[in-house]
Amino acid sequence: MIKLEKFLPYRLSVLTNQVSQGIARTYADRFGLSITEWRVVAILGRFDNIPASAVVVRSAMDKVAVSRAVRRLLEAGLIRRSEGLRDRRAKPLALTPAGREVYEAIAPAALAYEAKLRSALTEEEQHSLDRVIDKLLAAVDQLHRQDVDRR
Repeated sequence: MIKLEKFLPYRLSVLTNQVSQGIARTYADRFGLSITEWRVVAILGRFDNIPASAVVVRSAMDKVAVSRAVRRLLEAGLIRRSEGLRDRRAKPLALTPAGREVYEAIAPAALAYEAKLRSALTEEEQHSLDRVIDKLLAAVDQLHRQDVDRR
């Protein structure tokens, strides 16, 4: 029997959801963005002119969710898609000036939320957490590669 309160994937999911919802309060009311939309804006704020497929990889979000978010952000005029390539999925996406303004308004609030969250930990614990997260990400990557090799 799985004890969910001790099951690492469940605990990480609960933590992620709670943190995401906490940060969402900083942009949902003011800008009307969903969590997925903000993640797309944040990725394009950091990595301009990348295709939606790269957003999917960088965010580890479902490609359908990213596609919906991209569509809504295009309609809202917060991002643009470069023309010229036949495959829409390969066309680079970038923030529009309005999208850049939203990013610049939200980013400081998101960083402040992160700082408050990290303040619950000592500096040593913060470094340990970063190392543990890196190790878990590497382990997940290794498990996924093993799964692909078995197919």
